Order: sequence, then C-alpha cells, then structure tokens
Amino acid sequence: MRHTHGRIVDITTLSDLDARLAAGARSLEGWRVVGLDLTGRGSVLLSRSVASALFLGCEFAEGDEEEVRRRGAVVLPDLPGSPVDTYRTTLYAPRDLYDRQPYAASLDARAYAWSQRHPAQDAASQDEVLAQALHDHAIDRALVAWVAGRRAVGVMGGHALERGSNAYADAARLGHAVGSSLTVATGGGPGAMEAANLGALHSATDVAALDAALDVLATVPSFTPSIGAWADTALAVVDAVDRPVESLGIPTWHYGHEPPNPFATAIAKYFRNATREAILLEVCTGGIVFLPGAGGTVQEVFQDACENYYADESSVAPMVLVGRRHWTEVLPAWPLLHALARGRAMEEHVHLVDSVAEAAEVVASYA
Repeated sequence: MRHTHGRIVDITTLSDLDARLAAGARSLEGWRVVGLDLTGRGSVLLSRSVASALFLGCEFAEGDEEEVRRRGAVVLPDLPGSPVDTYRTTLYAPRDLYDRQPYAASLDARAYAWSQRHPAQDAASQDEVLAQALHDHAIDRALVAWVAGRRAVGVMGGHALERGSNAYADAARLGHAVGSSLTVATGGGPGAMEAANLGALHSATDVAALDAALDVLATVPSFTPSIGAWADTALAVVDAVDRPVESLGIPTWHYGHEPPNPFATAIAKYFRNATREAILLEVCTGGIVFLPGAGGTVQEVFQDACENYYADESSVAPMVLVGRRHWTEVLPAWPLLHALARGRAMEEHVHLVDSVAEAAEVVASYA
C-alpha cells in the first residue's frame, strides 16, 4: 500500500520501492520506507541520495545501515517485545485485533497485557515507552488518511448499556439513521458506542435487518463474563451484513478491560487515552450526539464545549444532547452548557432533544 501526503511518500512494499527506483528516482528525500527487508537492495539504495529519508523497522545487509545513516538518513529499528506494529500504515480492522482464539491470545489482549507491565526503569522499559509512542503516531497518520474526504458525526454515551435494552436499540437506530449520509465515529468500545457502530454498519439496508441483528446480539448482553463470546456473536453479525457501511471507532488500551467493538470497520486504537480523547473530538466535524451517560460522557460534553466556546462561527460543530430529564435533572449538564454558550458563536449550535429521531434530524440539518 502506498500513501502520498504532500512531499511525504510511504513505501510499504518492495515492489513499490523497486518501481520508483526503476522509474528514475534519484533522491529518497521525504520517503518513509516501512518494514521492508532491504538486504538485497543496498547497492541500488546507495547509488541514490538517501539524505532526509526515513527507514522504519527495515532490515539491512551488514554495513548498509551504518552507511545510509552516514549519508543523512534516519533509521529506526524494530523494537523487540512489542506485540503491535509500531510503524503500521493503516487503521485496524476488527479481525486484526480479534486475530486469535481464545480472546486472551488475541492481539488486543496481548497489547493490553503488554501495556500494563510495570518494569524497572531500565533500557527495556524505555523501549516500551518509545514503541507505544511510535505506534500512536502511526495511528495518527493512518487516521488522517482515513478521515480525509469524510464528514464524521460522533456518537457518545454510556459504555455500560447492555445488548437487548431499549437504550441500546435507540443508539443503534441513531447510527442507522445518520450512517448513510455521514460517517459515524465513536469511542470504539461497548455499550452505546457499539450500538451506534452497529447501526451505521446496517445503514445501507432497511431497519428490519438491524432489528434481526439486535435480536441475535441480545443473547450475549455483555462482554462480561466472556469477551470471547461477546465478540464472536458480534463477528457473526458482521459476516451476515450484505452491504456493510464503514464507520470509525477510536478506543484505547488505557481502558483495555473494555474490548473494542467489532462493528466499527476501521479502528484507531491508541495506548494514550488523552491523545485518543482529543483526536475523537477533532475528527467529528459533523458534530457530536451525546446519549445519556455518566462521568465519561459528561467529561466529553465539556471537552467539546470548550473547543466550541473558543471557536469562530465557521469552526463550531453542533452538539446534540439526547434526553431532557437526564441532562436537566439526573446529571444537569444542560443548564451549564446553555449558560456557557450564551452570547458565543456556539449558542445556536447546542441542542437538547428527547429522542434519537430528533437528534438525527438535527444532525442531518447540518449535513
């Protein structure tokens, strides 16, 4: 796969590298060569200028790595022990993370276990910190490429919603209503996030197919006590969708005890939660719908409010809070949000509604 961003060229296959060199490229400036075995390419590489080239996780013949460094290239090796590809160029697909059974053997579980280790402050621990930072930077770049040309609407809400509940079905119907015209983006976890990605996945078909999926999922209401059973049921639903619609999940291994939902077709999973939270707000240019939730959802409401508070009119993204009683009585965030918005560019773009149907109408009015 090849991605070109301005003067940055990602090279991830030997065939792409060979084709570019055969076409007459004399300088590798701005090239990022990722994860390639270059042991047989030393002579041709060194016949070009490699100054300002970046080699990530590549293998060189003896002496070639030192020579390309001497000529001005940057070489970052693979970091031993990391279960993740620190230089990956694409977002995860669900089966990248759920790659093995049982769940404890999967990449998702292995990465979480690795991130939770607390080694002594030695060279190995510094390698782990670096590997996580490089991985998250790679996910940043892959996410920028994925969202380009898309208008995303965020759906946020409680992670504890169980399959089979009315609130879960409501969140799924919201994703279904907006997923055909906008890209649904969530925090990528269970509960309301899973439901919204599920609805978006089915948004090219009628609601009957979604209702059938909801019935199947209700047989395994939660990821406790078995993440494996929860994920397997979801993956079976995914396989049954005739015309799946793409959506985005942005979870984190910081909350690794909450597994990523398999209904987001693209998953930007981060180690650093602060990075993930900021990025999730940033990509939701079509606004955010906040379903009833607790501490995490309230935090997201006011993180988004802060962004909008300081934005000019052209940069404000709509905010839609669903559930008048929840947001005015149970957790009265609305009065504060409404007061905060008064007199600002965001004032006309904060909304309080009672149903997901109303929320979908508001979001559609901005599309």
